[in-house]
Amino acid sequence: MRYQPLPAELYKKNRKKFVAHLKPSSIAVFNSNDIYPISADSTLPFQQHRDIFYLTGVDQEESILLLFPDAPEDKFKEILFLRETNDHIKVWEGEKLTKEKARELTGIQTIFWTHEFENIFKNLMRYAEHIYFNLNEHYRADNPVETREDRFIKWAKQQFPAHKYERSNPILQRLRSIKEPEEISQIQKACDITKAGFIHVLQVMKPGLFEYEIEAEFARAFLRRGSKGFAYTPIIASGANANVLHYIQNDQIIKDGDLVLIDVGAEYGNWSSDLTRTIPANGKFTPRQKEVYNAVLRVKNKAARLLKPGITIPEYHKIVGEYMTEELIKLKLLTLYEVKNQNPEWPAYKKYFMHGTSHHLGLDTHDYGILEEPIQPGMVLTVEPGIYIPEEGFGIRLEDDYVVQEEGEPFNLMADIPIEADEIEELMKK
Repeated sequence: MRYQPLPAELYKKNRKKFVAHLKPSSIAVFNSNDIYPISADSTLPFQQHRDIFYLTGVDQEESILLLFPDAPEDKFKEILFLRETNDHIKVWEGEKLTKEKARELTGIQTIFWTHEFENIFKNLMRYAEHIYFNLNEHYRADNPVETREDRFIKWAKQQFPAHKYERSNPILQRLRSIKEPEEISQIQKACDITKAGFIHVLQVMKPGLFEYEIEAEFARAFLRRGSKGFAYTPIIASGANANVLHYIQNDQIIKDGDLVLIDVGAEYGNWSSDLTRTIPANGKFTPRQKEVYNAVLRVKNKAARLLKPGITIPEYHKIVGEYMTEELIKLKLLTLYEVKNQNPEWPAYKKYFMHGTSHHLGLDTHDYGILEEPIQPGMVLTVEPGIYIPEEGFGIRLEDDYVVQEEGEPFNLMADIPIEADEIEELMKK
């Protein structure tokens, strides 16, 4: 394990919060992700399902968590099922979690091997009325691949057609959106690793490099600091490529005079960071580039100050749109006539700023959070306005990660990562 595990008390606290929302006589089950095949004997690196990780801290395939707060015996209130190590696995993959290590990691005392799950589950279902399934209900979710969770749900419905089915995800949407201090500390570590990568890239950036060479510099900086790598697919977009919002090819040569939009974030212990900076390839902004850059920065700073308890994301986006409209008029990209006659469903500013300003951040880069409900203290959100000008051959986006506070302005987890245009230029000189 590359990262320092958090204390079991966090996961005990998370489970306690979750079961408090269950109906009486309910069982909830959470499955690890599959290891996904590519071809032949190749597979993608294992990525743990964030929900079972949130509730246990277990970062291992073929694990199952069963929660049954009204179980007939106390020992069955929380059960963790783990893949059993054998001699073959020890030699080829390395030893898996032992029951003793799992108890220490999770705070769960009752541990069985995964192959014992079916019999134990069937026995406990005799005492249960409801079963909570954990579907992916994130607002960005697209689920074309059948998961281990999907297969379990299909099997359970065949085996227990008379039970009542409930949903875990709406509970987790609320719980996971508000971070405990231990979680925020992990996100801060991810941000600090991202900072190290960015400072390094400021020293090596120059015209003539391929975009993927900059990606490689970040990967090196992240991996050598205990991160498994990128929290999401990195964007290294030079010149006009920055006008493609999810540009991930990273295969073009960076030219003299280009701006390079860098949207990267390290993960640490499965928690994500999310940074965007836009820097001049040759170390010097042109007057027009700096004019647009500072306009984006002003919008970002004003937007961040809005992130206080009580505002909803739709309300927030509307106000940020007004900030952006003012800047686009100053930049002579919009006219007062265009704004006056704009379509309310697609305001004029969206010609140059077509995406949202913020999303929740945590175990997932686009983390859980109910957008229509007021934001609350402890939520972590990005702030990432941008201006994209295809006709001028560049786009600029800036992004930091913020923790909403009880009172006052949000806390910027990336406050010490350079962002002012003059500071960027000064650092690149060195």
